[in-house]
Amino acid sequence: MHTMKTARDTFRGTRTKISSLSAWFRSQGAVLMLCRAALAFSWIYQGAVPKLVCMSSGELELLGHLIPVYRWACIAVSWMGVGEILFGFWLFVTSRPLLFRLNIAALLLLLLFVALFEPQMLLEPFNPFTLNAALVALSAIAVIELQNTQNAKHDADQHTR
Repeated sequence: MHTMKTARDTFRGTRTKISSLSAWFRSQGAVLMLCRAALAFSWIYQGAVPKLVCMSSGELELLGHLIPVYRWACIAVSWMGVGEILFGFWLFVTSRPLLFRLNIAALLLLLLFVALFEPQMLLEPFNPFTLNAALVALSAIAVIELQNTQNAKHDADQHTR
């Protein structure tokens, strides 16, 4: 017999999911969570503000080296913004060191792109070099923390057998 789900059942299920998510975040450790939060914030902000909320002329100039048609470059910048926002959320919730390694590679490639096409940007205050260096360092710390967490879990599993 099929029973109808009540509001209380829905609330109970939601509360259980939130408790599980909360427990997962607590198990991550403060250093890893700070890295996750800082990296996620950076990607989400960089995707939203200079690409979607108020499209930066600097973003369009950089992309103009690859996409010479202005309208297409605007569309590409918007899609890049959406991608960066999604990537930021993914960094916040992943437990895979590989994603943080990909982040390091992407940041270094983006820095190389700027150095090749707009090297004068590297001389400005709060430039891509200083930002990317900090984000690469945070990503490296996240990789180390994730590996330590996985090693500790593996060691604990070995001791319980």
